[in-house]
Amino acid sequence: MKIIIVGATGTLGKRVTEAFAKEHEVVRVGNTQGDIQIDITNETSIKAMFEQVGAFDALISTSGKGPFLPLNEMTGEAFKTGLLDKLLGQVNLVLIGQHYINKGGSFTLTSGILADYPFAAGSALSAANGGLNAFVMAAAAELTNNVRLNVVSPNVVEDSPAYFDSFPGETPVAMDRVVSAFKKSVLGIATGQVIRVY
Repeated sequence: MKIIIVGATGTLGKRVTEAFAKEHEVVRVGNTQGDIQIDITNETSIKAMFEQVGAFDALISTSGKGPFLPLNEMTGEAFKTGLLDKLLGQVNLVLIGQHYINKGGSFTLTSGILADYPFAAGSALSAANGGLNAFVMAAAAELTNNVRLNVVSPNVVEDSPAYFDSFPGETPVAMDRVVSAFKKSVLGIATGQVIRVY
């Protein structure tokens, strides 16, 4: 399969890329590194990436960021950055990518535990993650040509110790478990699913 991995140079993306590159053709996409660089907050940049890659069989996004700020420090402008990046950026990968993906292909996005469990300073990311989960459940039913759409929702991962204190009481999940969730989405038959790794 020809697989586009957006966020391929990040902590999670590197591990996912390593796993799929063993048996598939992988196109590594990043913000400043990789085979192709894109800005996922810019629709023109996303479309240019798809034009360059051409037809493909699967897209995995481990990309997207947002502000981690206490509510009394949060502003509408800061909140909006998470919506434009983690939420709309990944949504646009599907909206634009549906016109380039091969029949029977798949999209796999990444949300996170904040969609289901509140943590201090996480309101913007909770909204973005929850929006992604809802989008996937609704949009999967409208994709044509047997194209599938899922989202992986991981807990804080063991390779990100800098975030451990922000998720009190949570046991960081092994990266192998998260990588397996992406394999389940890409290589399986499910669609419209939130694949939680908590």
